Amino acid sequence: MILEQIDKDLLTLAHQSDEQLKDIYKEVDEICLHNSNKILSAFIENQVSYSDFTDINGYGNYDEGRNKLEKIFASILGCQDALVRPQIMSGTNALFLTLSALLKHGDTMISITGEPYDSLQEMIGLSGNSSQSLKAHGVHYEQIDLINNEFDEDKIVERLKENNVKLVEIQRSRGYSHRLSLTLDKIEHVITKIRKVNQDVIIMVDNCYGELVEKREPGDIGADIVVGSLMKNLGGGIAPTGGYVAGNEDLIYAVAERLTAPGIAKDLGANFNLNNAFFKGIFMAPNAVKNALKTAIFTSYMLEKLGYKNVSPRYNEQRTDIIQTLELGTKEKLVDFTQGIQSSSPIDSFVHVLPAPMPGYPFDEVMASGSFTQGSTIELSADAPVIEPYTLYMQGGLSLEYGKLSILLALTNMKKENK
Repeated sequence: MILEQIDKDLLTLAHQSDEQLKDIYKEVDEICLHNSNKILSAFIENQVSYSDFTDINGYGNYDEGRNKLEKIFASILGCQDALVRPQIMSGTNALFLTLSALLKHGDTMISITGEPYDSLQEMIGLSGNSSQSLKAHGVHYEQIDLINNEFDEDKIVERLKENNVKLVEIQRSRGYSHRLSLTLDKIEHVITKIRKVNQDVIIMVDNCYGELVEKREPGDIGADIVVGSLMKNLGGGIAPTGGYVAGNEDLIYAVAERLTAPGIAKDLGANFNLNNAFFKGIFMAPNAVKNALKTAIFTSYMLEKLGYKNVSPRYNEQRTDIIQTLELGTKEKLVDFTQGIQSSSPIDSFVHVLPAPMPGYPFDEVMASGSFTQGSTIELSADAPVIEPYTLYMQGGLSLEYGKLSILLALTNMKKENK
């Protein structure tokens, strides 16, 4: 039994956390209620029926359930239209699909959040030599770095006054960087500044890990197109695959044509009998996100009380995504903690996690992900590049109770191995 393996002092500290964190948990509950109301209202407005779960195979003609699902996603994300498909296999796939649909030879895109995370660099052409990268197809890439976790607004405004930029990309989460994730208030402020000098540039937000963490979404604050994965927040731990793109109607049509074919766009695409899972996933998503946030807050609290200084966000800081970083200081602690997460996972608990190469990443990675859906990061997972300062990136947790057990076992494991 896991509880019997957990260090008694850690259990005592965990019990203390219930009282210390109750007001913070209450704020998370209020956001969950707000977003649950938004989603339930969208289901009722779109008259979702049991018949919308019908398996549509072949070309996928006349799938009314698929159409309703995409209207619900558009509504939730504050957008005109959406594309929600099992054919989109990941967040990276959704991003590449979107960028390759909207950017043509000679166009320029700018990242205004600095260097994108590792798996996007080959896609853009910043690393590797893929013949399918944006760079290989004549798309120009520029970036404007953040300054102390703030947008460099003056530089952004001056660059966009030139009116020769097709798309601005904003990465909401931190990825594998040490910056903070960006709140929607900050993103809204820079979008307002951009619109004052350039009405035509497409503003795209990579929304991965951020959905339903706040009461608003990027579409509500002026983003033209919003991209994410169903194996993260909006899949609710139920969707077994899939991704989404939401935004202005004309942009979604262009992305849909890229996914299927010109003239076909959104009209085709079999659902592989996944409509039920997609509807149930988005319905349960606010609760899944709530528990992931509480698990992250609990983890941050425990590490801070144990004397770890570089924990981000701190347990009482505002959050805009479900990512929690833990700077553990040594390779041994990094591996021990990750092994503790894996050994308390419901799936593949027997797997002994060790650093290893991973496709798309430049360094050896250590990863714990004993999830029901392979690679699902709304379920509790932890991963890190095995380089100094040995920072672990943790996300997910479908229930606070399961999250607590895993974190406590991981901390116990780390404590035993480093005595």
